[in-house]
Amino acid sequence: MNKIQQPSTQKNTILLVNAVPLRELNGQWGLDDQTCEGLIRWAENFERVLMAGPALPEHIAVKQDSSTAATTWQPIASLPCADRLELVTLPYAYKVQDFIKTYTATRQLLKQKIQKTQYLCFSLTGLIGDWGGIACLEAIKLKRPYAVWFDYVNYEVIRRTLQSLPLKRRIKEVLTLPLMKRYQQYLIRQSNLGLFQGQDCYSAYSPFCKQPHCVYDVHTKKSDQIDEPSIDLKIESLLCGGPLLICYAGRAADMKGPLDWLHAVDRVCKTGVDVQATWLGDGPLLPKMKSLAQELGIADRVHLVGFVSDRSKILQTIRESHIFLFCHKTPESPRCLVESIVSGCPIVGYGSSYPQGLVSQHGGGVFAPMNDWQKLADLVIELNSDRARLSEFVRAAALSGQFFDEETVYQQRSDFIKKYLT
Repeated sequence: MNKIQQPSTQKNTILLVNAVPLRELNGQWGLDDQTCEGLIRWAENFERVLMAGPALPEHIAVKQDSSTAATTWQPIASLPCADRLELVTLPYAYKVQDFIKTYTATRQLLKQKIQKTQYLCFSLTGLIGDWGGIACLEAIKLKRPYAVWFDYVNYEVIRRTLQSLPLKRRIKEVLTLPLMKRYQQYLIRQSNLGLFQGQDCYSAYSPFCKQPHCVYDVHTKKSDQIDEPSIDLKIESLLCGGPLLICYAGRAADMKGPLDWLHAVDRVCKTGVDVQATWLGDGPLLPKMKSLAQELGIADRVHLVGFVSDRSKILQTIRESHIFLFCHKTPESPRCLVESIVSGCPIVGYGSSYPQGLVSQHGGGVFAPMNDWQKLADLVIELNSDRARLSEFVRAAALSGQFFDEETVYQQRSDFIKKYLT
């Protein structure tokens, strides 16, 4: 009787399963440009990279294309490491009926890829349609070591934004949140490595993990880091008594606190500070921001730019600004704060473990209690009144930012995977 031959594992290969959507572009599969940059970095550390994610239905993709915040897509075939990449398309199954219908076949596909790949790293996002979690279950069944990756505290983000959801969705989330929390904690406990982006994620998930590590997911390069002449120019503009330049880059959505941001700017303006504030980014609350700016009488001080596709323009605006003001209301790990310190722009906002961790060693940030935009405004006013101190914050932020670049953080993450998943 012939023995069934098991699939052979390919050495120095990695399987990534996450919720980043894949899209078909003129007969070729592609991803958003930032994920493509990440794949290039992964390919610098592994011989072959398999990435599994949901295939974006075209009707949803077309709808996204019509928005001002449209994704910049890039075909995988155009990447320099294309011959060492493999995309694995999974069902876009965020409705219960679709998830149930595709569950068995998708789990079997994940099993095949797991058996052929040496290293496994799965991103967890929720319950329905979360194939990263199903990959974890299959790895457990096959007795294969795996890493889990989180870039925000999912259940806490949902809990804090419940009031902004439609009633039907709110009821569903209230009922499923406890289950999601227990499910994710179980998958973390069974993992061999936890990669938790930023201190907020690390604090929430590390107690359940055998080998937790605080890591960062950034897309800035060493060449993006502000140079000394630019730091000197920024400090010179501060000390010469010109307007205080404030900025933010991100979506105008509840979790980013855009209305708090406007109220804080208004309070600063009311004390007589000469302020020019810029918000880069589109989102559902942008019309309300414009209306509130008019109502507060600060429309001439606030520039609501909307979506900006050119990343270099975003970084240039941050590089020229004196303060990066933020009002994040949930435990997430936004890359904009990393981009800010890389640009030598001090971060001033609501305090939590993530932003505090970014500047804990060298400084470059100051923080107010969560949701206290009055105190946040007072911090800005204090910094403006002592511009020599603010200048020190600029240098400190630039120093803190030197430790965040794509090549370094991806190599660190890859080294952890190779060390703990053997």
